[in-house]
Amino acid sequence: MADSASGKSCVFCEIVKGERPAHIVLDTPDVLAFLDARPLFKGHTLLVPRTHYETLPDLPAELLGPYFGHAQRLAAAMESVLGAAGSFVAMNNRISQSVPHLHVHVVPRNRKDGLRGFFWPRQKYDSDAEAADYAARLATALANTS
Repeated sequence: MADSASGKSCVFCEIVKGERPAHIVLDTPDVLAFLDARPLFKGHTLLVPRTHYETLPDLPAELLGPYFGHAQRLAAAMESVLGAAGSFVAMNNRISQSVPHLHVHVVPRNRKDGLRGFFWPRQKYDSDAEAADYAARLATALANTS
């Protein structure tokens, strides 16, 4: 399947269609989960909707609960089956999204496994008023889209 925005072939759509090999972890009518080809840790899994959606905002609201229900099941399996102490569940939207097809990373985690949180620089608000302004702008946008 082509990514409709760019016309380019989508690697994850090719996996969904069986045109590209992958180690399948979960196969349902609405999602497919498979091992990441470049895992952070063994068991690192990618969960994708079968239909091509580029980002989380593109996912229809009625699919949100079922989609994250599968992510929840995968996170539990990391602990029960792989013996992980926990998991890291993450998603990028556009920035740092290596494949422009919505996907959730579910990664098994253990204490002192070498992954040290986020390597992102932290920024402070200049003042409480600036923080309040950001909160108000986001709250207004959310109130207008409910």
